[in-house]
Amino acid sequence: MQSPFTNIPPVVKNLLIINILCFLVSLYFSHNFADPNFDPIGSLFGVYYFDSPKFRVWQIITYMFVHGGWAHIFFNMFALFSFGPIVEYTMGSKKFFNFYFICGIGAIAFQMLIQGFEMHYYIGTFTLPHDLQQISDPALIAKLNDPAIAAKVGAILYRGIVGASGAIFGLLIAFGMLYPNMELMIMFIPVPVKAKYIIPVYVLAELSLGLGQIAGDNVAHFAHLGGALLGFIMVKVWGLKSKNNFG
Repeated sequence: MQSPFTNIPPVVKNLLIINILCFLVSLYFSHNFADPNFDPIGSLFGVYYFDSPKFRVWQIITYMFVHGGWAHIFFNMFALFSFGPIVEYTMGSKKFFNFYFICGIGAIAFQMLIQGFEMHYYIGTFTLPHDLQQISDPALIAKLNDPAIAAKVGAILYRGIVGASGAIFGLLIAFGMLYPNMELMIMFIPVPVKAKYIIPVYVLAELSLGLGQIAGDNVAHFAHLGGALLGFIMVKVWGLKSKNNFG
């Protein structure tokens, strides 16, 4: 019996392998580290707001290979496995490699942009001294002493973002633009739906959830939207077209 991985093009295949290996390493450390409440992989390789004391420049790449649990990696890798090969065959491996990482980097850049606006809205500045004792502005000190504002600012500065979802959303947008009439089977929907209908629904759902800021929702919805935006722009700028009559 032929392996289902036999016909996967090289970039998608290697992305699948690297993501799965990184996830297994993360699982090992999370179960064997001395402090069960500390995730060393997520802390080092997840990405943080650019002004966070925990931000490191390599994180804008490595965060794409760190996932927060079985469901997180399963759905991202399932999407990569399902839609990545046809998009890679259409673009070519070199262009697909660039596309994937540009979407991933663009996703986190867009997320940080939104976080920056949030910071400015809450405290009137985009950055804070890492040593809060250096703050001398009484108005800023008063804002940071407000528990609600402190919680919002703390979440921006110290909550890391992980996962390939931003790059995956760019991939989904590319697939929908290149093959809009290809029919997809969607969970809980008993009939196939064309890509040009279902993928915009995903984007609108992410926009709604991002703007809604539902309590307890830790998903970086604006990173997903950033990846989708970069995917749309690159398909247009590169003038990409489908290679068969499914488009």
